[in-house]
Amino acid sequence: MKETLAPQKKLSRRLIVALILAGSVAALIGLYFFIFYQLPTPNSLKNFKSTPLSTHLYDRNGKLLYEIYHDQNRTPTKLNELPVYVGQATVAIEDKDFYHHGGISLISGILRAIKDMIVKKNLQGGSTITQQLVKTALLSPERTIQRKIREIVLAIWAEKVFSKNQILEMYLNQVPYGGAAYGIEEAAKTYFSKSATQLSLSEAATLAGLPQAPTYYSPYNNPELTVERRNEVLKKMYEQKYIDRSTYEKTLAEVDVFTPPKTAIKAPHFVFYVKSQLEQKYGVKEIEEGGLQVTTTLDLDIQEQAEKILKEELDKIKSLQVSNGAILVTRPPTGEILAMVGSVDYFASPSGAFNVTTALRQPGSSIKPLNYAVGIDRQLVTAATVFIDEPICFTGGGQPKPYCPVNYDNTFHGPVQLRFALGNSYNIPAVKMLAINGVKEFIASASAFTVSTFQDSTKYGLSLTLGGGEVTMIEMSQAFSAFANRGVPRPLVEITKIEDKNGRPLYEFQDRNYVKNVHDPLGSPNYLAIPGKKVISPATAFIISHILLDNNARTAAFGDSSYLVIPKHAVSVKTGTTDDKKDNWTIGFTPNFLTVVWVGNDDNTPMNPYLTSGVTGAAPIWNRMMQYILSHQPDIWPVKPDDVVGRQVCTISGALMTKKEDGSDSCPARFEYFIKGTENRQTDVTKELVPVYKDSDKLAKPGDPNTEMKEKTVIKDPFSTYCIDCNHEGETPQTVQR
Repeated sequence: MKETLAPQKKLSRRLIVALILAGSVAALIGLYFFIFYQLPTPNSLKNFKSTPLSTHLYDRNGKLLYEIYHDQNRTPTKLNELPVYVGQATVAIEDKDFYHHGGISLISGILRAIKDMIVKKNLQGGSTITQQLVKTALLSPERTIQRKIREIVLAIWAEKVFSKNQILEMYLNQVPYGGAAYGIEEAAKTYFSKSATQLSLSEAATLAGLPQAPTYYSPYNNPELTVERRNEVLKKMYEQKYIDRSTYEKTLAEVDVFTPPKTAIKAPHFVFYVKSQLEQKYGVKEIEEGGLQVTTTLDLDIQEQAEKILKEELDKIKSLQVSNGAILVTRPPTGEILAMVGSVDYFASPSGAFNVTTALRQPGSSIKPLNYAVGIDRQLVTAATVFIDEPICFTGGGQPKPYCPVNYDNTFHGPVQLRFALGNSYNIPAVKMLAINGVKEFIASASAFTVSTFQDSTKYGLSLTLGGGEVTMIEMSQAFSAFANRGVPRPLVEITKIEDKNGRPLYEFQDRNYVKNVHDPLGSPNYLAIPGKKVISPATAFIISHILLDNNARTAAFGDSSYLVIPKHAVSVKTGTTDDKKDNWTIGFTPNFLTVVWVGNDDNTPMNPYLTSGVTGAAPIWNRMMQYILSHQPDIWPVKPDDVVGRQVCTISGALMTKKEDGSDSCPARFEYFIKGTENRQTDVTKELVPVYKDSDKLAKPGDPNTEMKEKTVIKDPFSTYCIDCNHEGETPQTVQR
């Protein structure tokens, strides 16, 4: 019987051992999954690998515009750059044994946490600075035994990897201080509008007391409790011998001055324009958490002046049913955006945040210079070419019905040379110019000018030259830069430098025409250093620029002292107002600066017809803006290319003036510029037999009754014959097929 039981006992022992081993293995596996599975490493604390950092946007001179973050606005700082009492205050109130424990405080920490869990049913407290660091940076926020154990493991581990000062520095850069302010640097800026390096002892003590309960101790919510908490921190510092009694008592008597809570953002339309560009390049997560340092092209001084001018000028014309406006200031040779005001008040409800500079609006007559530039560059016309400004209707060419343009002043001006047609912004010559160019060809050319919104030419007619299509202020700025840049349009640039969170360069804008301080006298840009393909010749760019700066060329329509004149400066400028009075523009430039101004209404309602002239709404704003920008700049004219020649031309026909046999001039003359080789193209004034009505002496249509042939002085353009010495009163439109 004993022999039978012995093997059974051995078998039972083996089974028990096996079960114990299996249980131990299972327990170890369970323990591994419970504590160590997917446990992060403290190494990710280094260089903020696990800590989201705010991206900072600066103007060109280093002035902060905005901090981009997701939930946590955080800017890193170095412990050795802070006043010594900043770290001491935190240690005194949060973890007095910080420099003596190995990551956890068994007696004062763990035992108190166990007591809280048993008595208060609340798993918290007892955390050292190291535990708080790993808890907020590496672990999820739930309060469980599993997370608490992981916290302890990581705290001990972190103490083996980092020095005490490294841990304290990471803690100061990690913890929340209330609202979106994470880290001591953002806390100092939020509550005291200063860097953490400039904190006083009292301010440092105040901030040290916030992390335990940021909302409860917030100076914005409970200012009395904020002072009590600060005093508690100072008392701890005194008891732990970080400060002496005299310092303690003196600091207790100090009163902190807090910055009122606010949304700190400057140039908001520009900031979010830049943010969208950055997100496209780097992704949303990197922009909100990657800690990029972004230097933009914006000049905050110019930006703030633009905001001020826009508000003041719009207040003056509220009675004209104008509620909003926008300003875009750029540097043509580089494309840099110096100011972007997308509406008069970003924070106004409901549409203040809408950025008009990127929105599609009709440009009115401000598009005309592109149309004339195409004609001059193709050598179809010259600045002296005559257009007959008289009633006319166009049919065909995709027009659904006859198109009969009229001038803004509802009058007609007879033979008008291109310089004066553009300068005075007469509509009928511009429509004829587009008919000569062809809508399809003009749209193709506009695309080269970087105007990409004109797509299908079948959707547009001859009204396109009067603003019948839609463009953005950005596109118009780029297009007009071709005139300032001797034919090269520059795409706009909003960023000059990007650095990562460690200061390593990711991008830098390189341009030989770039200058940091645009308030210094700039001189002429280096045109040879302007990259890009010429859309028009330098000669065409010069001629258009000269027409637009010629005050004499626009005096008939705008007077000789309008808002289009900038005293002591040659500035090229064009206005534009849509027929329905919904959009009013002024665009003007020198070789170094370009300003686009728009005024209108967010709901697209018409403005007062008094704005028809184009110099009532946008022009005063543009004038003040350009005067400010050019106040310390030399007067710089467009550079005349070698292939541009000047000649005296007849004031009526535009033909070259000649000398009679007696040495006198063949006609009253004026000076004009031409692309070399085109100066001999002219519109002759001739004597011809033409049909006129017997009773009125008006030019008649061939075949009409009651007419007779008379010799008259006539001048022609491709669409019309104009009788100079006929009666023109009450003429009816001439219809032409194109």
